[in-house]
Amino acid sequence: MTGPQVRVRTREDLRQQRRRRPHPCWDHLVVAPLWPLHGANLGTLLRTCDAVGACLAVPRLPWVPEALERGNTLRRPACVHWTGNRVSWLTKQRAAGSAVVGVELAEEAVRLGDLPAARRRTVVVLGHEQTGIPPEALDLLDVVVEIPMVGAGASLNVAVAGSLVLYRLAGLL
Repeated sequence: MTGPQVRVRTREDLRQQRRRRPHPCWDHLVVAPLWPLHGANLGTLLRTCDAVGACLAVPRLPWVPEALERGNTLRRPACVHWTGNRVSWLTKQRAAGSAVVGVELAEEAVRLGDLPAARRRTVVVLGHEQTGIPPEALDLLDVVVEIPMVGAGASLNVAVAGSLVLYRLAGLL
């Protein structure tokens, strides 16, 4: 007895199924690693943003532009928003009607698998890899999401955590 025939899609098949041309600003989903520690994570998140149709919001730190340039392996302009003051930026996003979702370990956190796809503009806040989201920003979150882990580590790196949450909010997981 043979199983179903598996057809491998070619690169051309995949290109034809995707959007005709990249949109300069997706703006429905925004991932905001506002307290970045490693530039490589920003490049990885930039690639995930392209994959799910999201934008990246980053603070104006001296090393961030170079990290984004190095990490943009797509070699075309990416949708990047500059935040300035991080807490003020989050406050403005919330006031404008965006849902603000934080990725953090907290008692009231929703498990990643229970997080519904985004139905309105959503900002995903990622904290510092060692200290998390600062207390003054935690008060601005509408929802906190936790990524369950069974290993010995307490958390994933920012790029991996952000990518998982973006795929879930985009409805692709």
